[in-house]
Amino acid sequence: MTTAPLFAGIGGHQTPRRTRTDEWLTPPAVLKALGPFDLDPCAPIVRPWPTAAHHYTIRDNGLLLPWFGRVLLNPPYLRTVIGKWLARMAAHNRGIALIFARTETDAFFRYIWEQASALLFLRGRLDFHTVGGGTAQRRSGRAANAGAPSVLCAYGQRDAEVLAFCGLNGAFVPLRLPRSVVVLALEPTWREAIAAWMRAQRGPVVLAEIYRAFASHPKATANPNYQAKIRQVLQMGAGVRVGRGQWSSS
Repeated sequence: MTTAPLFAGIGGHQTPRRTRTDEWLTPPAVLKALGPFDLDPCAPIVRPWPTAAHHYTIRDNGLLLPWFGRVLLNPPYLRTVIGKWLARMAAHNRGIALIFARTETDAFFRYIWEQASALLFLRGRLDFHTVGGGTAQRRSGRAANAGAPSVLCAYGQRDAEVLAFCGLNGAFVPLRLPRSVVVLALEPTWREAIAAWMRAQRGPVVLAEIYRAFASHPKATANPNYQAKIRQVLQMGAGVRVGRGQWSSS
């Protein structure tokens, strides 16, 4: 365990509005897509759902305690302390951090650009949850989003792969991954690939022609049952059946 001054101190989550500081919980949909996790070192004392199998709260000071397994890091966003949490995460090198996408800051350069394995810049702005379980509310009663774009930062190859295929809406950026993982992550999905090919055809095509078109596709070479996959994807909406064994673009 590291106990150097770099890892000393702890703070609360901060809204982008300087008039308030508060504790914000990772949205359940994000947890479901990325989990399970072994440890949340920044957990609130009161929480409506577990964010990991084990939790450290402000009473424990998770910067000074041992970290283990897959870590979920939703750190305090105060600029005076966030770098300390990211430094600890980079040193642990296993898990996923959720922070604002302030890509120009010194902490982002030192501990994310230079040390993370992959990033997922989330589309839109997250609705963080309060310790009561609901989403944050404006005085008008409307939901208040995070106020800034968010990014998920993976550390270690396995968590980079989780990030690449988690299904959350956003832009995946590989930083330190084997080429095979990068290629798979950046390729279109089966549905996107087949739908795009179908749109390029003039009129209906027979199923055998679709098989031939995709026989040498990277997705097919990696899947010995690619013909069954093609049929499944067509039936799920990538195409429209217009006759026996014939399909057209949807």
